[in-house]
Amino acid sequence: MITLKRFTLAEVPELSAKQFASRPALSMVGGSVFTYQDFERESRSIAESLIHAGVKKGDRVALLAENSPHWVMTYFGIARAGGIVVPILTDFIPAQICNIIDHSGACIVFVSEKLRAKLSDLPKDIEVRNVKTGRPFEEPGASPERASAKTSFPEVEADDLAMIVYTSGTTGLSKGVMLTHRNILSNATACKSIIVLRRTDRLLSILPLAHAYEFTIGTVIALLSGSHIHYLDRPPAASVLIPALQAVRPTIMLSVPLVIEKIYRSSIKPTLDGMKLYKSPILRPLIIRFAGMKLMKTFGGKLRFFGVGGAPLAADVEEFLKKAHFPYAIGYGLTETAPLLAGCGPRTTHLRSTGPALKGVQLRIADPRPDTGEGEIQAKGPNIFKGYWKDEARTREVFTDDGWFRTGDLGYIDEKGRLFIRGRSKTMILSASGENIYPEEIESIINQSPEVAESLVVEDESGLTALVYLKSEVLENLEARLQDGLDAAGALSARVSQAISSAEKSVAGTVSHAVVDVEKAVEHLLENIRKEANSKLAAFSRIQNVKIHREPFEKTPTQKIKRFLYGKKKEGSREQGAAGDNHASSGIHQAGKS
Repeated sequence: MITLKRFTLAEVPELSAKQFASRPALSMVGGSVFTYQDFERESRSIAESLIHAGVKKGDRVALLAENSPHWVMTYFGIARAGGIVVPILTDFIPAQICNIIDHSGACIVFVSEKLRAKLSDLPKDIEVRNVKTGRPFEEPGASPERASAKTSFPEVEADDLAMIVYTSGTTGLSKGVMLTHRNILSNATACKSIIVLRRTDRLLSILPLAHAYEFTIGTVIALLSGSHIHYLDRPPAASVLIPALQAVRPTIMLSVPLVIEKIYRSSIKPTLDGMKLYKSPILRPLIIRFAGMKLMKTFGGKLRFFGVGGAPLAADVEEFLKKAHFPYAIGYGLTETAPLLAGCGPRTTHLRSTGPALKGVQLRIADPRPDTGEGEIQAKGPNIFKGYWKDEARTREVFTDDGWFRTGDLGYIDEKGRLFIRGRSKTMILSASGENIYPEEIESIINQSPEVAESLVVEDESGLTALVYLKSEVLENLEARLQDGLDAAGALSARVSQAISSAEKSVAGTVSHAVVDVEKAVEHLLENIRKEANSKLAAFSRIQNVKIHREPFEKTPTQKIKRFLYGKKKEGSREQGAAGDNHASSGIHQAGKS
């Protein structure tokens, strides 16, 4: 691993080029390869072009693009120019992207050709550049001008901001996590206690680079170590991932649990359950070991570290991986901690634990329960963020009076120093692919519907479900339609004096028609609410179901909904562990797609 003089990301390209020179650094799977010398040269060119464009130290520069070598080289080019990178998730909708750019005050946006249309509403005074060429779209040329010896680069310090990471894109709820160079690099170097990368290691990147998880652990550590990172040119569906695994034969991978869980549930588990010999207690361990060897071959046969984070790993899947000797490793952290707080390598994994605190990180359990030792996990260390961009109030809320960061997660630490997560005290929901979902953001959009009085978003077996309490006039209208049908049935009954059985059938038919009519109206209403809300949400935070809630939600004295009374949480927390069930609340009608 290279030794940094000022402990900044700005130093990485030059120092890594000196040490690793012509070794491969970055490439697309099956595409052209950029060496460490290329990495240094391209990032320097981008830095100089930004300085020539008037970018000063501390200016924000946004980066919206799919994973690629150009994303990485652009990031480090911005860092070398003294800029603060604002990486943006590609799944955000145009309105969210514009909100982030506006809130951060970014003066330039690097974007890919594919995503450029998402910037159509961007103010004209913000310069838009092609992430592949490094130049404004309107200017000709294949790449930014080469740096000259006269270029003067700013002195970047360890405690300067390196990036502002937005985990939400809606106005009023935007939270820009401010991470310094020291935050990121201290976390990267501390990971040596979990895994030491070599210059011969090959990484296959399948997670968004805009995530702190993929950036710090899957990118920075690799570039400090002279390793080779490979990127996919499309989402990691099985049809794309399997050939890539065979082509790259990675030694290191980072993933969210969804990838390995899908492989286990769709292929491994059905095969094992269908084997008669698997039912034998004596043969089962051997069969599981063989299944693990086959799984290793699926991943290319050279894997020595498979990091799992971003969402809870299912207990049965983890138990299989442990028994199969698959080299999985567990980590726990947050964007605010750059990101890792605790973790362990493949040789020291312990079922349902995230492992001990990372070297240099302090963890404590606040107000632990006497019976279980569980309480809020709080942290201190050089990786803890500086605060939220332009939001002193929220920053104060997440730090204790004595300077510890409140994670909002519940857990305990055992006698061996291993951390166990037991739930979340915050309202944030994690998608299966590790994206942060904020219920309040979705609710604020749903509540804009003219029919909705208030709403609550919960997570259940089918995904995200919105419970909606409709406005009184909407409910009255539905009740009136039903009553009209019942009145019509009553009038029909009164008119019939003979053929009683025939009359009963007619009345029953009229009542049934009235009920069906109202049910269709309700279903249509709820589906419209769902579609309208989803059109304003990123793909990973879209609603699967909308249900009518029969009465106003129970609230605290400050008129906040008592969330713990509604819905049923899935097992797990941000990275590992299990959360208890809450009281369920049901609706009388629902619309949605599973």
